[in-house]
Amino acid sequence: MNITRENIDELNAVVKVDIAKEDYAGKVEKILKDYRKNANIPGFRKGHVPMGMVKKQYGQAVLVDEVNKLLQESLNKYLTEEKLDVLGNPLPKEQESFDWEKDDYSFEFELGIAPEFDVNLDLKKPVTKYNIVADEKMVNDQIESIQKQYGKLKTKDEVAEGDTVAGTFKNEEEGIENDTTIELENIKGKRNLNKFVGAKVGDVITLKTKSLFEDDHALVNHLSIEHDKSHDLDIEVDFTISEINERELADLDQELFDKLFGEGKVTSVTELKEKIKEDAAKQFEQQSDQQLMNDITEALIEAIDFELPKDFLQKWIQTVGEKPLTEEEAKEEYEKSEKGLRYQLIEGKVVNDNNLNVDFNDLKAFASEKIKQQMAQFGQMDPSQKELDDIAARILSNQDEVKRLSEQLMNEKLLGFYKENMKFDEKELTYEEFVKAIYK
Repeated sequence: MNITRENIDELNAVVKVDIAKEDYAGKVEKILKDYRKNANIPGFRKGHVPMGMVKKQYGQAVLVDEVNKLLQESLNKYLTEEKLDVLGNPLPKEQESFDWEKDDYSFEFELGIAPEFDVNLDLKKPVTKYNIVADEKMVNDQIESIQKQYGKLKTKDEVAEGDTVAGTFKNEEEGIENDTTIELENIKGKRNLNKFVGAKVGDVITLKTKSLFEDDHALVNHLSIEHDKSHDLDIEVDFTISEINERELADLDQELFDKLFGEGKVTSVTELKEKIKEDAAKQFEQQSDQQLMNDITEALIEAIDFELPKDFLQKWIQTVGEKPLTEEEAKEEYEKSEKGLRYQLIEGKVVNDNNLNVDFNDLKAFASEKIKQQMAQFGQMDPSQKELDDIAARILSNQDEVKRLSEQLMNEKLLGFYKENMKFDEKELTYEEFVKAIYK
């Protein structure tokens, strides 16, 4: 067997594999002898079928199978030994007059070679790193929400803005009859709200369902209808009031602070506000980091320029799916995936050059930390190491979970590396300002 390579240019090459009869003949002969021992052919005792008949019936199929196996093994070995970083898979070149009746064969494969490039993290235009903070309005809204959650309901005779009203929605024609409770702050539009204000127990209010609530999906629960039916539903419904309650806000006292954070952890409204800001900052950090990673990715793709074996990749895309694509379809698919491929190569370069690989011990520690965080959410604040190890072992026995966690951990490692080695244009803003900045 002989393997040679012709480099067309820096990104494209053709590998030629020459296979001689002596490379495969022994394996083919052995397989055919085994076939002869086990063949059941009418008119012959088992193991006594003439070899000529076995070769005639199975010879070429065995030959083709063994040559193809040998071809794939030798090609993979060659690529590994030569340390060729190829994109996609080798593509066999068509041969017009290939003849399996011959003893010696030649096969040619097109290769797409990964480009060589350097990653410079010192970008001309620094990426913006958003530091999201909780503003006074958000903190006050959160405090009010806590006071409502831990407050008491006080029964009333007449509805006022901000009250909670229980009652029954009804529309006989549509088959709607459902008991529910409405927070009036969720009612949309002054006209709808005014129909409630001043009403008493036993009063019947007629309402239009379209744009009745701030969240249109609330209709599903309040009317007890199917989700699909709630879209653009525009009918009249009667709401009969059965109970009116005013929510008294809980006092901002030590009893509430202890209930929220544990005894003595927070002792004043000032400390409560600081605690809310801290918790909000942790929640915002995840969104900020995700946006930072997205922006770094885009910036690196734009800043690091290299050529790709475009024609080869489009030809490879034509063949790689379940069904072949046309040239036009493959071109379109390549254009969709080019940016992703470019970042894959950049990421791979960063990972390899800086030893950011994920090993099993890293993955086990990462899984244990995630488990610990989840258990804390359910009040299990101090699980033993054995508990964590046992749960982690079960999770890491699932290959899908291993893949998912490995991707998360690699993403964290990369982001940490970028944060340490890149300069950023840091910008502090509120969550509302962040949403406006990102989503315009």
